[in-house]
Amino acid sequence: MRVSFTEHPASVGESYFEHLRVASGFSFNMITGGLACLVHAIFPFLFTHTGSGIIASLNTKMVINRRRQQSVLQCSSRVRAA
Repeated sequence: MRVSFTEHPASVGESYFEHLRVASGFSFNMITGGLACLVHAIFPFLFTHTGSGIIASLNTKMVINRRRQQSVLQCSSRVRAA
């Protein structure tokens, strides 16, 4: 099996380094949210909305980016067809 460092990034419309930056940002936010949830588990009065807020924010970013990329791809394919 051949592993490609560019296949998946290209499938989401990113170069390897763009994907590295975006995925690293998501990772940092997920770790931050996880730590906030851990502190919240011990001290329920702290970070009452932090974990869920980070998850909602990441989901929104991913969905918006996915939809934006799909519309760009559809637009570029229409231009090529014309």
